[in-house]
Amino acid sequence: MTTITSTYKIQAMLNPDKIAIQTTSHAISNIEWHKIVCRTANWLDSITDSNKTVGIFMPSSVAFLQLFTGAAMSGCVAATFDAKWKTAELDRRLAVSSPSVLITTQKLAKRLSNMDLNIIIWEDAQRQIQENDSSWNKEIDGETPFYMGFTSGSTGVPKAFIRSHNSWVASFSCTLNDFHVDETDYVIIPGALIHSHFLYGAVSSLYLGGTIYLMEDFSAVRVLDYIETFPVTVLYVVPTMIEAMLSEKRLVNKPLKIISSGAKWEESSKRKIREQFLYLSMFEFYGASELSYVTVLSDEENKIHPGSVGKPCHNVEIEIRNDNIKAIETGQIGKIFVRSSMVFLGYIHPHSRDIQSIHDKNGWVTVDDMGYMDDLGFLHIVGREKNMILFGAVNIFPEEIETVLMAHPEVEEVAVLGVSDPYWGQIPIAVIKGNAPKKELKKLCRVNLSVYKQPRKWYFVDMLPHTTSGKIARVQTRQLIENEVERN
Repeated sequence: MTTITSTYKIQAMLNPDKIAIQTTSHAISNIEWHKIVCRTANWLDSITDSNKTVGIFMPSSVAFLQLFTGAAMSGCVAATFDAKWKTAELDRRLAVSSPSVLITTQKLAKRLSNMDLNIIIWEDAQRQIQENDSSWNKEIDGETPFYMGFTSGSTGVPKAFIRSHNSWVASFSCTLNDFHVDETDYVIIPGALIHSHFLYGAVSSLYLGGTIYLMEDFSAVRVLDYIETFPVTVLYVVPTMIEAMLSEKRLVNKPLKIISSGAKWEESSKRKIREQFLYLSMFEFYGASELSYVTVLSDEENKIHPGSVGKPCHNVEIEIRNDNIKAIETGQIGKIFVRSSMVFLGYIHPHSRDIQSIHDKNGWVTVDDMGYMDDLGFLHIVGREKNMILFGAVNIFPEEIETVLMAHPEVEEVAVLGVSDPYWGQIPIAVIKGNAPKKELKKLCRVNLSVYKQPRKWYFVDMLPHTTSGKIARVQTRQLIENEVERN
């Protein structure tokens, strides 16, 4: 049996009093955490049907992590929903995932419009969980699915991806071998657990036997206070968090390992952080929800090859292919294909509920990122074929925003693009053909989209350029707005 929680029992026996989770208000030991997760697993096993999909619509907290790991231990699939999503965004993802039960708080439950859901309020669930056995002895196969996350998909329609226990346990080997994080580490998780970078950081650290410091929301000041107060050795971040910490201009005079993902870490930021974090080891990796780890740029390599995303991770193969799906030579740009034991099982079909694999016959997978390998074996990313906008640590698919804007009767055509931003990496902008008032379009976005997806700039044009196949030509659209005036 190899699952993401299979080491908890061993840790509870060998190091029962070691702190597993530390928050601002309390500490949870290994033995306490094992009992909490076992009780949760037994409770979930008793209330779920054959579907065994548990929806978690909770703020980032110990409770979120308890439900996620409890679901995994019980053989359920945990489908996670962002507390920041608007009702329309949430409804679309609930329709795709169809959880047998949805666990949420009294406050968040008010935002649910689908009354056919089997909803359990967390405040009630806590009492029920306490009545269950504090041990778990059922065998769960490693190929069992345990995690359902969401992407917006290339059409703007949410897609649910599925990961197995084996895929994450294989990723834990990368944490050991590529990032050199183990049971001796004390790890800060400063970001929301709905984001897989932080969720993985927490779950992998608990699996390996380390201690995590869990923050319910990000604060640069509090992160720096934690680093000074506690024996912190590892910090999971995204580049925007680094910028916020740099603005505090505080020196950190102790060894610290930073693991960054979610967006390209700019070279100027890397130089600045070395001036404030005096004994720093930096690790930056490239990956995807579907692929897990792909490449890692180590501390020393960061100094020599800062423009790349590193070399392949432990047990990862990379191939760059042309339009004919043939491998191409070093230095040539093509589509990035990955093969490893860490890739996901596939996407959930919205109607049949079957898992649809995107592996080719030899086990290779691509998420359509474009890049090239250099002579020294370093991977360079040059673009994202499906127009994805990388806003901080969050992937934004323009098609989702375009679908919302096209709902306005006076919008004839729309193109949403990502443009460079010194802080966020990229921000979404909207290029509109039609007579819709900007005020009404902004209101439409406020109602239907999370704040980070709402366009930051608005351009109104008489005509949008098209390709020969009739699609909007995004490159030419980008050139077009250089001569247009943004409408306030």
